[in-house]
Amino acid sequence: MSLLVIGSAAHSDQLDSLINTSNQIVSQIDRGIAYVGSATESSYLGTSMSDGTISASAHITSQQIQAYNDALSNMASYMPYGDVQSVLNEQATTELELMDEAIGVFTEAVVEMVQVVEVAELAEEAATPDDKAAVQEFVANNQEVLTITQEEVTEYNQSIDDIETHANNASAFIAVAENVEAVDFLQQGAENNNTTAEQATLSYNANQQWVSMQWAGTNNGTAVLLNGSNYGLDMYVSEADILVAGQESEYYMTGPTAQGYNCFMYGDCNYEP
Repeated sequence: MSLLVIGSAAHSDQLDSLINTSNQIVSQIDRGIAYVGSATESSYLGTSMSDGTISASAHITSQQIQAYNDALSNMASYMPYGDVQSVLNEQATTELELMDEAIGVFTEAVVEMVQVVEVAELAEEAATPDDKAAVQEFVANNQEVLTITQEEVTEYNQSIDDIETHANNASAFIAVAENVEAVDFLQQGAENNNTTAEQATLSYNANQQWVSMQWAGTNNGTAVLLNGSNYGLDMYVSEADILVAGQESEYYMTGPTAQGYNCFMYGDCNYEP
């Protein structure tokens, strides 16, 4: 079951609990009224009588009253139009999980191609004819291992595309979820269209630079821009800023391009060519 469905079920449970607990009491009252109606007829005529246990079967128990009163209290937090913030956060969690899966695939792809780092280092460090001859010999003796396949490249390219997609989706949803005005605006959209946030189609559109919710059963949607036009949400930064931040991350600093081939592969971080 998806997190989105779980969130929707949590809100539904509040109403379901009120329905169930109130109906249990209504059923007992209905049974009591039916018995009293029978008594008003038969007792005057002396035509029939019970075995003395029917009234007890119509009793309302303290457990039923407690459950009903608890359900009433829980309705104070019930959201008939759903919970936009929860939907945003739950979908962000899903996107982060998908991003982590893609990072796993990307990491495997990098490790499969890591020999290219060694080749680049050896070639760059070759200063003398002997050094260059050594590189030639190394490549000739290990060409099969050093060769990169199209399958590896395809896996690498697809995984990094997936990472960017899911990372942007997650960032967009979290940013909107943490902005009270944006959440209120989307919540009003659900109310205006007489539907719930959980039934809406939530998406981030890079071209439009917005997070939108398309309301179920309508052709309507409500969108929040992320380019500084709405509610102070100015999310876009330059490619240079993104890469600089990435180069300061643990993931980058423990990778083969930052550590070097021998350090990354063998833990020989004091290696000097």
